[in-house]
Amino acid sequence: MSDTIILETPRLVLTMWDKGDAEMIRQLHSTIETTRYLSGAAPWTLEKAEERLKSWFDEHARDGVTKYKMLRREDGRFIGRAGFSRFHQESGRGEFELGYSIQRDAWGNGYATEIAGALAQWFFKRGFARQFIAFTHPQNVASQRVLRKIGMRDYPSMTIDGITCPTFRMAR
Repeated sequence: MSDTIILETPRLVLTMWDKGDAEMIRQLHSTIETTRYLSGAAPWTLEKAEERLKSWFDEHARDGVTKYKMLRREDGRFIGRAGFSRFHQESGRGEFELGYSIQRDAWGNGYATEIAGALAQWFFKRGFARQFIAFTHPQNVASQRVLRKIGMRDYPSMTIDGITCPTFRMAR
């Protein structure tokens, strides 16, 4: 586990990535089931995982925040990623966007709600911005429930990769 703990919840820990974590990320996104709601909707290659890992280091250096490695507190097991990235709309305006992905065998345990809610509080406490957005694939009803459960409100939909995505907003 990285020595850099970003955020802790009762069951989860977010840490900064280690340089050798690309294979872990590839495994997280290794099936159609775990990537069907992501841009591209295809399993990730090791090269894509390495590219994303580098981008998360770059984002953290630039913005002070990124998508972090998510571990279970009780045993340090990797169960996903969660955090914020800048989402640049066609207007060129960059907003912070909340996102998370969880290992398939950890679904249904409330981890998404726990980490998303904690990240929202952490985001405003740290003063990154006055608001953030999140969007989901239209068929990802579970994630839409999570976002509403943590207090996010419906926002005008965005079209991403030709798909009209339900979009949510939370303001301080």
